[in-house]
Amino acid sequence: MNVKEAVVVAKDYVSDLFREEKPMNLGLEEVEFDERANEWHVTLGFSRPWESGGGLATALGTARRAYKILRIANGDGHVISVKNREGTQ
Repeated sequence: MNVKEAVVVAKDYVSDLFREEKPMNLGLEEVEFDERANEWHVTLGFSRPWESGGGLATALGTARRAYKILRIANGDGHVISVKNREGTQ
């Protein structure tokens, strides 16, 4: 698996997992490969409708974003875990 494939897996997984929460503005924040664990760590950011605040916050790009770190197995591409990225709101 290469970096682009890992990002596609991560975006598809988050879109499906959080579908009922209607994530918006899904975007790549960080990606790294852990050689010891043979897995990808992909951080994605997105907004949810109730966190956006609407109006001015959305227009100014200051809507709150959720950040998720996905661990993805390099061999078969399955998602091992989804965690909150600490220290960001």
